[in-house]
Amino acid sequence: MPNVLIVNGYPRASRESFEREGVTPPHYLYQRLVERYLPGAEVQAYFVADPENPLPTDAELKRFSAVIWTGSDQTIYHDHKPEVARQITLAKRLLSLGIPQFGSCWGAQMAAVAAGGEAAKNPKGREWGFAKDLTLTEAGKDHPLTEGKPDPYQGFEMHLDEVTRLPETATLLATGSHTRVQAIAVETETGSFWATQYHPEYDPLQYAKLLAARKEAMVREGFFPSEEAVLAYARDLEALAERPKDRTLRKKLGADDTLLEPAIREREFKNWIAYRVLPRL
Repeated sequence: MPNVLIVNGYPRASRESFEREGVTPPHYLYQRLVERYLPGAEVQAYFVADPENPLPTDAELKRFSAVIWTGSDQTIYHDHKPEVARQITLAKRLLSLGIPQFGSCWGAQMAAVAAGGEAAKNPKGREWGFAKDLTLTEAGKDHPLTEGKPDPYQGFEMHLDEVTRLPETATLLATGSHTRVQAIAVETETGSFWATQYHPEYDPLQYAKLLAARKEAMVREGFFPSEEAVLAYARDLEALAERPKDRTLRKKLGADDTLLEPAIREREFKNWIAYRVLPRL
């Protein structure tokens, strides 16, 4: 039976804040995808940013068929912080053990940094909402991670940092105007880590909850004039979740099928299961 480890990159205080705000825990979002694309798998969450949780031993990690990384509100180049350093250590060990990894947002930065790349604050500021101009590179047009993905396409985003230097073992698969590195595949001699900067695990309803929880930052950073304006936008997303075919809402928000159809939005995760997880079972 497949055994999947979901690494939640948020520290305890952030998880508790999500709970107060009614945000679905990110490992639950990935658990739902595992249930959909790898039915019958056992799923275990691991809160890696909590220093009191010992890092798993190699023997314990080898029990897992695959590892998934959620997003995080940490800053990966602040590797002097134990809650960040221990995550990078774990990702490196998983690469050396050959256990396939997948991640989004923080996961993409983790994939690059763990393999020797670099990340930094994006000088353009936060990328939020959904990118409307994601495009495949020449390598992405032929890579199994992005197989069947329309070109161009849209993806949910919420991040301040970006990958600034890819490691030699990484292939850039998708790019965008706000953030260059949007999808990558790391392939070392021993392991692999496929990742997207955008969030295939989010849908309009779950993203609306996340956006509402970040309302103070969205106003402070100048994206909205007031918190009520943020909440109004979130309500539009909730309405779109209920009525994904509503042309008026689609036009107002600028969303298309590549964002709203699960079979398209979740394609990267499905492909990872098909090409990296199932062959090892």
